[in-house]
Amino acid sequence: MDMLVKPTAQLKGDIQALSSKNYTTRYLLVAALAEGTSTIYYPAHSEDSDAMRRCLQDLGAILEEDDTKIVLTGFGNIPRLQPASKELNVGNAGAVLRFLMGIASLLPEVHFVNTYPESLGKRPHDDLIVALQQLGADIEHREGRLPITIRGGQLQGGHIKVSGNISSQYLSSLLFLLPLLKEDSVVEVTDDLKSKVVVCQTLEVIREAGITIEASEDLMHYRIPGGQHYTARTYHVQGDYPGSAAVLAAAAVTHSDVTLRGLTVDSKQGERAIVDVLRMMNVPLTHEDSVVRVQSAGKLTAIDFDGDAATDAVLAMVAAAVFADGTSRFYNVENLRYKECDRITDYVNELRKAGANVEERQAEIIVHGRPEGVEGGVEINAHYDHRVIMALTVVGLRAKQPIRIKDAHHVAKSYPQYFDHLLALGAQVEWIDG
Repeated sequence: MDMLVKPTAQLKGDIQALSSKNYTTRYLLVAALAEGTSTIYYPAHSEDSDAMRRCLQDLGAILEEDDTKIVLTGFGNIPRLQPASKELNVGNAGAVLRFLMGIASLLPEVHFVNTYPESLGKRPHDDLIVALQQLGADIEHREGRLPITIRGGQLQGGHIKVSGNISSQYLSSLLFLLPLLKEDSVVEVTDDLKSKVVVCQTLEVIREAGITIEASEDLMHYRIPGGQHYTARTYHVQGDYPGSAAVLAAAAVTHSDVTLRGLTVDSKQGERAIVDVLRMMNVPLTHEDSVVRVQSAGKLTAIDFDGDAATDAVLAMVAAAVFADGTSRFYNVENLRYKECDRITDYVNELRKAGANVEERQAEIIVHGRPEGVEGGVEINAHYDHRVIMALTVVGLRAKQPIRIKDAHHVAKSYPQYFDHLLALGAQVEWIDG
């Protein structure tokens, strides 16, 4: 399905932020790795979190769910793959794939299928493959990409090196796995480490589950005792800043009075920086008691911002900057190139189609703001990428003519209710057959 986004002068209303996808997938995983029953309140519902649910069930976890919670009985240290085909299908969920590649290495054989060859099927996983091979896993792959077959079961801890230059998810995968091995392990991160704030989320969740990990202050070295066991317990999922970034950006670029609830002020989500960025852009807002209220006249000023700590909010920030007075620069964002699509080149090309004045560098997006709005009146390819879909919608609200976003239903990967929430706020958006 395509989405037609029409010029919208005003947004107004009060909505509850969706639950965090990142925390939901992590809580599901640590609950599955525990023996006993855990309860996860307010889990996210998205294609990514559903992929984690499905795969954990295939590995032997038992899930029961109602409107407010998931009750999960884990498989503990010993996953047992249920399908006779030995296959796991993570859909288009890169983080789910990478987290489960580590856990799957505990099994004799697992085959990860390639169901999204034009998206996840193009993303590299070489650095994680190399790290798992150091533990003793035998891995078949196509130049680091799906389909991937892992033959493990006899892993040994030790001194493991992993590159963090492409994604922090490789490191997170090892942090979930290594406490389960008999031997103590040391992890050394080589090169750079992208998205350090997301590693902090991983460590937070793992420690909540009763696991001991010693991490250096710069997050580049870890000591992990072996022979540990995850503990079953109760978790509460906080509101999701990455998805909320697009809603807040939409409020910022229009005349608005929008309230978004459930966004914890002291959250470890790096994308909470969207609130600070909008303040820097002189957008009138308040953030108190987990409630953000934006009362904007649609007037913004340009900024410079280091995007590495807030990767999943950068595209929404760029969308807001399209209408700012002056030139904005979002730097240190090269890892955007290794997501569901190349979120620099592909996104910039689509922004230009809509009439935005944007440039790219290898690790930067530069936006020459157009406070008068952009022309629109075009069809845009969002490259099956949920973050691109959300951000392009923000741009469409301030276009002079409607824009049509191809295959916008892929927003369900992280935020199935996105367009419902925008409609509730008064956005002029309409589903049309693709």
